[in-house]
Amino acid sequence: MKRTGTTVRVMTWNIHSGVGTDGHFDLTRVVETIASHQPDVVALQEVDSRQTPAPARSAFAVLCDAVGGHGIEAKSIITADGAYGQMVVSRWPLGATQVHDITHAKREPRRAIEVEIATPTGVFRLIAAHFGVTLIERRQQARRLLAIARPHAMTTVVLGDFNEWFWPASLRGALGRELPARTQYATFPSWYPLFRLDRIFCWPPDAMRASFVDRSARIVSDHLPVVADIQIC
Repeated sequence: MKRTGTTVRVMTWNIHSGVGTDGHFDLTRVVETIASHQPDVVALQEVDSRQTPAPARSAFAVLCDAVGGHGIEAKSIITADGAYGQMVVSRWPLGATQVHDITHAKREPRRAIEVEIATPTGVFRLIAAHFGVTLIERRQQARRLLAIARPHAMTTVVLGDFNEWFWPASLRGALGRELPARTQYATFPSWYPLFRLDRIFCWPPDAMRASFVDRSARIVSDHLPVVADIQIC
């Protein structure tokens, strides 16, 4: 999809550790898929450097270079073999950043990355998250994310893998009211998308000018990537 010169293109994608639906680990096709859409900022979930064959470069480093070299990582699992987590990568330098711990009780560690990005048309705030798989933790994480996103001093984009299978009030009721512009594409499973797990939310509501999902990436990951063009107010 073509974009205008006054918008910022954001993308969110759960890359399934770089392992495609054919069972093959291949970061090259992940990078090629990202590059094909020319995003300015990308939020990636399930980045896994443990999958990278030694002595190759870390998956975090490879993916950072794919967009523009400016990135922040939120590693939720760190082992002797590498790390697993999420990241935000930008073609522009990052401003104020903060990684929030949104883990619920003793469930799998979860993070939200908050970052300000100065674009040629203005500064905006982006918050990237990867929610848990149980209803109780998603409800808690939605409340936490809402508190982070609520100050609207500038254009705000919230995106990521929210793991909402049937859209109870935990997410749609909370974030949907606070950030009314949102994508609603089915993204999982990628070979036959039924569930809207991956979303982009935006404030103000008229800032989201266009969006789409890339169905051609169905072999690259078990999630489809979502892309949106945002007008910075």
